[in-house]
Amino acid sequence: MLALYGHRFSSYTWKALIPLYANGTEFTFRDVDPGSDDGPANMDFVRAAHPAAKFPVLVDGDRRIIEATAIVEYLAVHHPGNAPLIPDDPGEAVTARMMDRVFDNYVMGSAQRVVNAYIANAENPDHEQVELGRAGLLHAYAWLDGWLAENALPPHVSLVTCAAAPSLFYGDWVARIPADCPRVAALRSELLALPAVARCVDDARPYRSYFPPGAPDRD
Repeated sequence: MLALYGHRFSSYTWKALIPLYANGTEFTFRDVDPGSDDGPANMDFVRAAHPAAKFPVLVDGDRRIIEATAIVEYLAVHHPGNAPLIPDDPGEAVTARMMDRVFDNYVMGSAQRVVNAYIANAENPDHEQVELGRAGLLHAYAWLDGWLAENALPPHVSLVTCAAAPSLFYGDWVARIPADCPRVAALRSELLALPAVARCVDDARPYRSYFPPGAPDRD
């Protein structure tokens, strides 16, 4: 059986959980939270499996797959289900991978910049890093709203869904999606309504105090 090592509050763990939930794939979740019974041992496994000691890590027999995007791609090939995670059309697959990078690098990446500033100094985070992160988010939202005006995402759980849902969820906590980006706001709402995503949101609720800038009282 598959095993996924990760944390339920982690955006990139969500990225790996969403396709597993959407396709009803059987797996065991190995929690790395230090408060869980096997958390320290599971984190030791992650340190050995990943060159930067990062999760999620997927284990399938004697195979270890690291990096969330690679995990989604692996599941699409080796454990396919009703949700076609990668489009069959090569051109559409290129677009899916492009948008995966946009959400990871420019939405989640910008949000993470702010989070990292608060991790470094919760009482007095680096103002420049916070402002750069928030500015990056607003720029990404504007670009995405324009892209969505001319393009449609797949009407099912895909690689793009797996990247977009956690990045927009946490990104909006760091910098609210502005009123002049209605398509991005609508996409976030649509994604959070998906059963696989809603399950991730609910399972992460006990850990909201972990969010360094402070979790808002919503969602």
